[in-house]
Amino acid sequence: MLRHMRTSIELSDGLLGRARRLARRRGTTLRALVEEGLRRVLAESDTALLFRLSDVTYGEGGLVEGLAEGDWERIRDLAYEGRGS
Repeated sequence: MLRHMRTSIELSDGLLGRARRLARRRGTTLRALVEEGLRRVLAESDTALLFRLSDVTYGEGGLVEGLAEGDWERIRDLAYEGRGS
């Protein structure tokens, strides 16, 4: 069962005029044009949510020998070793 909701939106006069002219040229209604636009924007938004960060890990086995996970002070010291005082 399809349900429809009546709603109001405020559009600038220029945008509304352009939309009405386009709807007339296409032989459709303003409502259909607005629905088409909303569907397109929502579809773009859905695909944007599918972003996956690329795996850019290097090497194998995790931490170097002698380091334990959570030993952040030691990891930081090694990362900055030889860079300043």
